[in-house]
Amino acid sequence: MHPDEPDEPGATGAGGLGSLALARSTLDRAGVLRLDEAGLRVAWAREDSRVLVLHDRRVRVLGDPPRLALVPARSVTDPDEEHRYLLGRDATGACYFALDLTAPAAPADPGDPLVGVRDVGALLDDRDAGLLVHAVALSHWHAGHRHCPRCGALTRPEPGGHRRRCPVDGSEHYPRTDPAVIMAVVDEQDRILLGHQGRWPEGRFSTLAGFVDPGESAEAAVRREVQEETGVVVGAVRYLGSQPWPFPGSLMLGFVASARGDRPTVDGEEISEARWFTRGLLASELAAGRLGLPPEVSIARRLIEYWYGSPLPASPGPVGTAPVR
Repeated sequence: MHPDEPDEPGATGAGGLGSLALARSTLDRAGVLRLDEAGLRVAWAREDSRVLVLHDRRVRVLGDPPRLALVPARSVTDPDEEHRYLLGRDATGACYFALDLTAPAAPADPGDPLVGVRDVGALLDDRDAGLLVHAVALSHWHAGHRHCPRCGALTRPEPGGHRRRCPVDGSEHYPRTDPAVIMAVVDEQDRILLGHQGRWPEGRFSTLAGFVDPGESAEAAVRREVQEETGVVVGAVRYLGSQPWPFPGSLMLGFVASARGDRPTVDGEEISEARWFTRGLLASELAAGRLGLPPEVSIARRLIEYWYGSPLPASPGPVGTAPVR
C-alpha cells in the first residue's frame, strides 16, 4: 500500500485493539473525594474499604489466577497520610487506597512473593489491574516530584495523593502523564516493520515507539519517530487504542501506519536492527525460537497480533529482562 492511499492496511483485521491488559478498571476514580480531607477519613474508616500495600512498587498476590492481597483499611493503624493514595470506589461505596512503602520489604514467606506490574498485570482481573497500575503510577510521580519546579522547596502531598502543594509559593502540582506513540508499521506487501534495541537479547524484536515532542501531534510523532529510527517514510496513520505504562508515567498511544517498503536504515543508537516480517516468516522464526516478541502485558504485543490477525503463542525465543512497551 502506498502511504498516500486511504488508511486501510491489508489483512490487519477490523476494529481496534480491544481490551488491553493495563487499560482495564472497574472503579469510579472519585475525583471529588480526593480533595475532601474529612471525607477521606470517613472513607478510610469504612468497614469495607481496602488497602493495597506497595513495597517498593511491588505487591503481594494470592491464588491462581492471582488477585491482589488487599487488607482492610481499618486494620492499618496510624496510616502514613503522606504515602496514602485514594484509588477509587466501587458501586457499593467501598473505597480503595494504596499505602506506598518506599523501602523494599521482604515477603511474609517464600510462598507469598512480591510481584510487579509486568509480572501479573495481564493475569489480574479488571478491578485489580486498574488498582495496581494506578497505584504504581502515583508512586513514581510522588518519588520524582518532591521539589517545587518554581522555587525548589519541598512540596507537601495532599491527603488524596493526587496533588502536591508548595508551602513557599503556594503552587499546586498534579500528576503528569507523558504521551508516547507506538506503531505497527505496515508496507504495501502487508509486511510489518519490527526493531531490535541493542540492550535487548539477540533475536528480540518489537514495534517502534517514541515520545511525542512538545507542540507535536501524535500522528506527526509516528511519522517522525519511524523516519528517525529506520529511515522509512510513513503516510497514513490510524489510531487503534491506548494503554497506561507506569514506568514511570507514560500513556502509550497505539497506531497502525502505512509505509513504503523501504530498506530500513537504523539510527544505531536506539534501534540497532530493523526488519520487515511477513506473517509466514514471523511465525516460523517464532516457532524455531529465533525470535522473541513482547509479552502479553504490552501494547506492542497486541499491535503485532492485530496485524497478524490472531493471537500468537507464548514466545519461546529470547525475551530477556529489558523493559517492554
